[in-house]
Amino acid sequence: MSIFGALDTSVSGMQAQSSAFTNISDNIANSQTTGYKGVDTNFINYLTQSSSTSNGADSVIARPDYSNTVAGTITQSTNPLALAISGQGYFNVSDPVSSTASSSATQNFQTQQYYTRSGDFKLNKQGYLVNGTGAYLNGWSINTTNGVVNTSSLAPIQISQATTPPIATSTVTLSASLPTTPATSPVSTQVDIYDSLGNLQQLNLSWTQTGANQWSMAAYAPGDTAGNTANTPIATASMTFGSDGTLSTLSTSSAGASASKNTAGQPATLTIPANFGNGTQNIALDFGTFGGTAGLTQYAGTGLNLQGASQNGTPPGNFSNLSIDTQGNITVNYSNGFSQAVAQIPLATFNAPDALQNQSGQLYTASQGSGAATINAVGSNGNALVTGSTESSNVDIATQFTSLITAQQAYTANSKVITTAQQLLQTTVNMVQ
Repeated sequence: MSIFGALDTSVSGMQAQSSAFTNISDNIANSQTTGYKGVDTNFINYLTQSSSTSNGADSVIARPDYSNTVAGTITQSTNPLALAISGQGYFNVSDPVSSTASSSATQNFQTQQYYTRSGDFKLNKQGYLVNGTGAYLNGWSINTTNGVVNTSSLAPIQISQATTPPIATSTVTLSASLPTTPATSPVSTQVDIYDSLGNLQQLNLSWTQTGANQWSMAAYAPGDTAGNTANTPIATASMTFGSDGTLSTLSTSSAGASASKNTAGQPATLTIPANFGNGTQNIALDFGTFGGTAGLTQYAGTGLNLQGASQNGTPPGNFSNLSIDTQGNITVNYSNGFSQAVAQIPLATFNAPDALQNQSGQLYTASQGSGAATINAVGSNGNALVTGSTESSNVDIATQFTSLITAQQAYTANSKVITTAQQLLQTTVNMVQ
């Protein structure tokens, strides 16, 4: 190798160590950055010139070695919307169009898809889930009527914070046991229900024993405006019980009311009409099943034994908060106790995640080496979400300082070679003079 070859080799060595310095400084600077993946440096030698009579100079180049598959420590966060991924996978995120980034209307987004492990998400004023670097979380929408997840369309998740309308009570589910020998007659219970405007109303149910295993029931709605009063029932019904205490028959002759067919094992339902000033509101009284031990029964005792009474109506509710479960389901919770699942967070996986293209802000894009993203529900690839937590940087400070010292020594050694080569050249020049 000639003196000039030694110079070239040493220069390439200094350039390679400079690249290592850059990676090390980035790693140290981002040692506390959520979701950051450290970059190591690999050194590769190459021959700059060679012939059959002489050997060319060896030079060195630096190549980044990404550690995308090395997980950082999962740390608990005070942010309930923070998410960490346990196992492989990335959040699919979008970057907003800058011209609409501060708008209060619906956001516009770039078509480029990005991927990240940085899950410090928060709800912004537009209702989007945005992480600390400004990336918008993508997900699948959930049909709020039937609960079906729309996996055919992946888009930024936007949460409506509007007031949820009231839900009129349409079903009252009763679990109670009538006494075989009532001490007083009738026996009764009261259930709070809601009308179509979300007003709280009362439904009073009263049973009178008319014979052995035979009862009549009257339903009262004091708030009913269709000519009924607290002492006038909106519907009546008759029922009988078998020797085992289970409901055998159910019938009604009240106008607008109906009873289900008396078939063993089938639902025992009495539908009654109520009118609280907003039109007829049909309410189904669910007594369990004919011949079933759950629901309405008759057993030994002197008073009504009420195990439970529930209804499906709600008053209007204001947006309260969001909750995310370990399967990525996003649920909106309202002040009235009503909850609604609205979206699901999937995860993206790659055949070669270390070959993803690094972007700023802990973002990655797919490359030819990584392959295209595969989008699946959480858990499909053995991964899981850890809620209320974030993934820390995978950088080890002690290792980085060790690498820094090594790179510094290598850089200095290469500079010494250049100094020595310069002295040799100067000696050669002096010999000619």
